Amino acid sequence: MTKCMIVDDSVVVRKLARMMIEGLGFDCAEAGDGAAALDACRAEMPAMILLDWNMPVMNGMDFMHALRALPGGAAVKIVFCTTENNMPAIEMALSAGADEYIMKPFDAEILQSKFRQVGLI
Repeated sequence: MTKCMIVDDSVVVRKLARMMIEGLGFDCAEAGDGAAALDACRAEMPAMILLDWNMPVMNGMDFMHALRALPGGAAVKIVFCTTENNMPAIEMALSAGADEYIMKPFDAEILQSKFRQVGLI
């Protein structure tokens, strides 16, 4: 089963996203900040990460840069999932290495569409 990691400081967002992603047939792991996610990726690299931008300890952009530097990190599909909704933020995330971008709130149909766009479905 393909592994997806949900990285968000909101327990509610992680739980809702997990239900939707597992419904698409993925195995899920969760992390509450970028530092915890980076530790988990060092132990087992997921195929895909649903990533929040604004988190304590290590934010999404810093996490993405650190992940891309790890062995195998460049191959991970990253979908930013955040309330940052201005075009400069979206362009910055995509040019920094994100594969796609989702605005909160989101639903299972949006997740499925983005997973399809990055080639995971």
